[in-house]
Amino acid sequence: MADPKSFEPAAELKFGQVGIANLRLKRYDPDGMAAELASKLATAPQLFSRTPVVLDLSHLPALPAETDVRDLLARIHAAGMLPVGLSYGTTENEALARALDVPLFAKFRAAFERAGEPLVEVPGPAATTAPAPVAPEPAASRPTPPPPSRRTGTLHQDAPVRSGQQVYARGGDLVLTKLVANGAEVIADGSIHVYGALRGRALAGAQGDESARIYCQEFHAELVSIAGHYRVFEDLPADLRGKPVQAWLEGEKLLLARLG
Repeated sequence: MADPKSFEPAAELKFGQVGIANLRLKRYDPDGMAAELASKLATAPQLFSRTPVVLDLSHLPALPAETDVRDLLARIHAAGMLPVGLSYGTTENEALARALDVPLFAKFRAAFERAGEPLVEVPGPAATTAPAPVAPEPAASRPTPPPPSRRTGTLHQDAPVRSGQQVYARGGDLVLTKLVANGAEVIADGSIHVYGALRGRALAGAQGDESARIYCQEFHAELVSIAGHYRVFEDLPADLRGKPVQAWLEGEKLLLARLG
């Protein structure tokens, strides 16, 4: 009989620190890992293309040899991502990182979902309170999001965010009064408010705040993410294209609805 582990994914890719992905190997399977990375690139190229990746070997029964790890890093690069180092600060990992001449992210951590739920996660501090309750969904009606939470430390951006630019509101909300262009990225530890067209990527709750929201006046987004749960839009739903839209989390589902 086939080993049950052979049916499990060879690796899980999850976002950790802002802009960096943690690739945790669950078994040593270079071909399987490469195939899964290629699949992710094909599914969401805006999110994964040229993404910095930290390789996590901590869940393997034994640390691979230097030549094997060098091969893994090469395969990550060939898949279209950018390997930037190893994670976890054991003595063996530190020696391996030195031999490979790559950095060791000793305190890197990423939250991983329950088995079978392919979500991208961003780490955050342990929750101290339960999420605000969500009102039951009325019959034959679109979902009604809970009200936004209050925040401090809002960053205001009055200039357009051009393609290739990134704006990050650390520790608070982000308010943008102009266009977020295709290929641009706006990030906030809190909520994101776009009083113009959102054509690029918007990542709210970047440090794990699941109460964060995304609001925009014209929805053309390539990708939206809240606390690491993301949705990619190759083809926008007709009822949302160019309309005022809000996004929020309900449990582990990222929901969107028209405003007004």
